[in-house]
Amino acid sequence: MATVVLGSQWGDEGKGKLVDILSAEFDICARCAGGNNAGHTIVVPINGEKRSFAFHLLPSGLVNPGCTGIVGSGVVIHIPSFFEELDALQAQGLDCSNRLFVSDRATLVFDFHQIVDGLKEVELGGSSIGTTKKGIGPAYSGKASRSGLRVHHLFDHETFATKFRKLVEGRFKRYGHFEYDTEGEILRYKALAERLKPFVVDSLVYIHKAISSGKRVLVEGANALMLDIDFGTYPFVTSSSTGIGGVCTGLGIPPRLIEKTIGVMKAYTTRVGGGPFPTEQLNEIGVHLQEVGREYGTTTGRRRRCGWLDLVVMKHSCMINGYDALNLTKLDVLDDLAEVKIGVKYLVDGEELPGFPADLDILAKVEVTYETLPGWKADISSARTYEELPENCRAYIEFMEKFVGVPIEWIGVGPSRESMIKKST
Repeated sequence: MATVVLGSQWGDEGKGKLVDILSAEFDICARCAGGNNAGHTIVVPINGEKRSFAFHLLPSGLVNPGCTGIVGSGVVIHIPSFFEELDALQAQGLDCSNRLFVSDRATLVFDFHQIVDGLKEVELGGSSIGTTKKGIGPAYSGKASRSGLRVHHLFDHETFATKFRKLVEGRFKRYGHFEYDTEGEILRYKALAERLKPFVVDSLVYIHKAISSGKRVLVEGANALMLDIDFGTYPFVTSSSTGIGGVCTGLGIPPRLIEKTIGVMKAYTTRVGGGPFPTEQLNEIGVHLQEVGREYGTTTGRRRRCGWLDLVVMKHSCMINGYDALNLTKLDVLDDLAEVKIGVKYLVDGEELPGFPADLDILAKVEVTYETLPGWKADISSARTYEELPENCRAYIEFMEKFVGVPIEWIGVGPSRESMIKKST
């Protein structure tokens, strides 16, 4: 059976830490969607020394030596970045030998996709989406238009070269002749294909055989529900299905094999790049959350926009993904605040909206109704049980649980593995 960990807001909720903790109990950790536009930082002890590992494309469950990583069919993969990340992990003392595999059906991201990503943002001008410029959107566009190249194409070099030239020529026609060494790239990928070959598997067969033999699979979502191509703040979204549907389509596993779905939510709200953000705080509260929470992107280094917790977003997220439990993260960032606010309603012209609106023009007009709760003004970073948390802190947690109707099972109170409270539900 499979357990799924998904981002419930706009990403950067801290999914990697929960995946790291849970993966000790799992045989396989699989990525199902996205590419190296995702980012997790995990702090773990290696040989008695705490080390920080940055994951972008690879499953973060690899930090546990007994866990095998799978990059699934729904992921778009930039092979040079794959090896760059793998080499960095190995250099830091994390041995991934014989426990990392890539689906032969995964779509390839090339450097020209990254160039085109930047050109598309320039075209958009003032309405820039704020992509990571990693080529993710153009690669998914190619996949959807059935012109993309997949991992298995790498192993027939002549056919690959012909298809690759045609792809690049198509981009030149669309965007003008940008600087790009097509023939040099073809030779580069001949060498990369040889290096990649031992990692490539039919991930469908691999995962289904594993589940049939009683092995446990942990699925690590990338990005988050509000960046979903269908259910997020379109067009300020990523180009993949980041919710529960993307798990089934990205790994080829049916819903009946998903045993538990866990949503990861930050104790406040952040987002990166452009797009609407109803509870954003462009004031001292926003600065506090940004600085105390160290809200800088793992992949981009960009400062994240910060605001109060938005439970309208969370209700929308819970409805679509059907979480069985939640992991609340970075609760300690709120320690010094005298009061905390929670967004509970969107009003337009005095009328409450029934849900999170599709139309961004409507979203731009919303007035957020807040509930204000007293802060706890105490350091909770050393708490290891729910009972050790201050009463006002527990009241904040229980307000969320009651509002969204999903139990909070894990509570993050600091960056390390040990700083996670497991709460009885």
